Amino acid sequence: MDYWLDITAYIGLGAGVTLKIFFVTLLFSVPLGVVCALGKLGKFRILRGALGVYTWVFRGTPLLLQLFFTYYGLGILSDGRIAFDPETAAYITFVFNYAAYFTEIFRGGIQSIGKGQYEAAKALGMNPGLTMKRIILPQAIKIILPPMGNEAINLIKDTALCSVITVTEILRNANRVMSRDFNVGALVIAALVYLLMTFAVIQVFRKLEKRYAYYTIR
Repeated sequence: MDYWLDITAYIGLGAGVTLKIFFVTLLFSVPLGVVCALGKLGKFRILRGALGVYTWVFRGTPLLLQLFFTYYGLGILSDGRIAFDPETAAYITFVFNYAAYFTEIFRGGIQSIGKGQYEAAKALGMNPGLTMKRIILPQAIKIILPPMGNEAINLIKDTALCSVITVTEILRNANRVMSRDFNVGALVIAALVYLLMTFAVIQVFRKLEKRYAYYTIR
């Protein structure tokens, strides 16, 4: 029993790192995604083009490749002047990768709101900023919550990729135990931890969907 408690605690340490990556990624990628979405919907063609290239690159290449590039490639290209520790490399890569996906989710949500909403807000004397804040975004949130929930679940699972750049998250710690003790039970424990995390994410987004059901367009 003590053995199983010890390896569970060890894998639990990795869960702490996984949660850090999860929350840091959401903290920075969500606002960045909103800003980029508004930029893609704006009037500046050069900005729209640059943001289009950004989302194309980060959505069109594997996250694993991006992790390798941030951790190893930047150091090689800069002759060591740009170098990140494993966790920092993971934070940077995940933020920019997920912000690219959130950009398209937010853009689609905002574009789904009918022009009549904008016209009604203008008739009430609202400026574009206030219209976006009070009218458009609350309705768009209702629409984007399901795909955002899916991305949050993917984020939990994608953190396992960080093990390849030596981040001591859940999977890396479980692999260490398995390699040391030849015990696949460590992988079962890791799977249960992932399942608990994704279950918690699902519950949070269900509550958010119920809260924003008030903004459903009828």
